[in-house]
Amino acid sequence: MAFDELREQFEARREKALAMGGEAKIERRRNAGVLNARERIDYLLDRGTFIESGLFATSLYPGDQDKTPADGKIAGYGRIEGREAAIVVNDFTVKGASSAGTNMKKISQMQRTSKERGIPMVYLGESSGARIPDNMGGIGMGTLLGGNPNQYARLRECPWASAILGMSYGSATWYGCMSDFNVMRKGAVMAVSSERLVSMAIGEKVDPEELGGWRLHSDVTGLIDMAVDTDEEAIDAIKRFLSYMPSHNGETPPVVAAPQGSDDDARDVASLVPESRTQVYDMRKVVRAVVDKDSYFELKPRFGRTAVTALGRLNGQVVGFVANNPLSKAGAMDAMACDKITSFMVLCDSYNIPLAFFVDNPGFVIGLEAERQKAPGKIINFMNALQLVTVPKLTVMLRKNYGQAYINMAGGQNAADVAAWLTAEVSFMDPTFAVNVVHGSEGSRLEDTDPERFEREFEAFQKDNSVWDLAATYAVQQVIPPEETRAWLVRMLEVHRNRRTGGLGQHRLHNWPTSY
Repeated sequence: MAFDELREQFEARREKALAMGGEAKIERRRNAGVLNARERIDYLLDRGTFIESGLFATSLYPGDQDKTPADGKIAGYGRIEGREAAIVVNDFTVKGASSAGTNMKKISQMQRTSKERGIPMVYLGESSGARIPDNMGGIGMGTLLGGNPNQYARLRECPWASAILGMSYGSATWYGCMSDFNVMRKGAVMAVSSERLVSMAIGEKVDPEELGGWRLHSDVTGLIDMAVDTDEEAIDAIKRFLSYMPSHNGETPPVVAAPQGSDDDARDVASLVPESRTQVYDMRKVVRAVVDKDSYFELKPRFGRTAVTALGRLNGQVVGFVANNPLSKAGAMDAMACDKITSFMVLCDSYNIPLAFFVDNPGFVIGLEAERQKAPGKIINFMNALQLVTVPKLTVMLRKNYGQAYINMAGGQNAADVAAWLTAEVSFMDPTFAVNVVHGSEGSRLEDTDPERFEREFEAFQKDNSVWDLAATYAVQQVIPPEETRAWLVRMLEVHRNRRTGGLGQHRLHNWPTSY
């Protein structure tokens, strides 16, 4: 065959592969305001940097070769804001981007390259699940499933980021749940199986939003880190998340110049926190005031709302912030907050990101429902992870800090250094409860039965709770005015940098389950 004919064949095959599932399907997506797979790639990657892997791959199932351009999953390499990444983008116009023999090889290739070459892995998910009939029967199962013993082994060598951008079942769900960051477009669904299959299995109609919509995963399961309105916003979120991450766990995160004016809000941070320990406020505003201008990036904002987990920068350096939020349940940590904080500490320790704890909590949520939610196990998971963290930990106590939560929120020797605001107070429990435990009687409260005695005893318990008592025992190393918080953190990060390892942690949490 002449070379010109080979070139013509190449161009014809290339054109067919790039056409995906055909113009009619692409037009339907366009009319729905949803990007197709290749448009998503164009939006994600720096212009002209994409190198596709497996453009001419197809299904190996008899009769399907001509109907499966790129086998429904587009893979390759490109740069995101100048840094290399491996990507897998599901093309729903080709057999619903279902998983089959050829495209699973492509995923495996991307994962291997990401791990071995030290570059992030990005998944843009939208999939109908396993391809039928390819996966059916002994031959299908024996040939296609279980052939890679490391397929689901996450050791966090490199950051993974995922977006759920449509109906996502099977592998799209698995990789979303395995990722370090998972963003979901509203209207998409993330579940084990489709509502149609679930409806057949249980014999009743299932609403896809209830099965796996964004509210479920934002508010209840915590399996997504953010919900957005459009494909573009989801991809922007991935880009921003990766901007805080190193390319792999053997390097430190990127450092950028702090914008002018980054110190301004920190000078007035005290105005954001009421003096009364029983008055609520939004801790997110405090963290925003302390970090570099426009660097606040919150994860799981609707899940475990008694806690705040956010990435930010201090003088250009990436820092992970863990904080109590008195705006919800007075900041008392529940089981969901414990899961949220544990997951975040794992992320930061795995990618060499120092942690800063902002503390104002009355303890843990207690009661029957808390026990049903496995509160004891969640609390000790939190504590276990905290004490396995090897990146620098710094703690700032703002107001109250009671009970076991004092330890969990990096109190005492659980942080490299601890500072306390002038307003901080610490005790085993809220003095109101302590008075009733010691002096009250079952079924009544002393403040109701004997108000004068309650006041006397309350003042006695309150006397030893001050920041000066804590400082006297050297349980805090510095007592600072609120306006010095940012400067203290910046200086302590300089002191506690892991110089012996070039800023790297020991990654003792690298194999912690991504969802538990």
